[in-house]
Amino acid sequence: MLSWLAQNLSTVIVCLVLALILTLIIVKLVKDKKKGKSSCGGNCAHCAMACSCRKK
Repeated sequence: MLSWLAQNLSTVIVCLVLALILTLIIVKLVKDKKKGKSSCGGNCAHCAMACSCRKK
């Protein structure tokens, strides 16, 4: 087990860093959602979800 870990240490570190970045992005999105912020640019004319994203 230790020899496998030693041989693949760089891959394990890269995967852990990517998982950390992904987790931080998800946490940021959840916090923004709770604050009422949105990633919508407000240009509904060019949006594929224009008919369903904003309630009229």
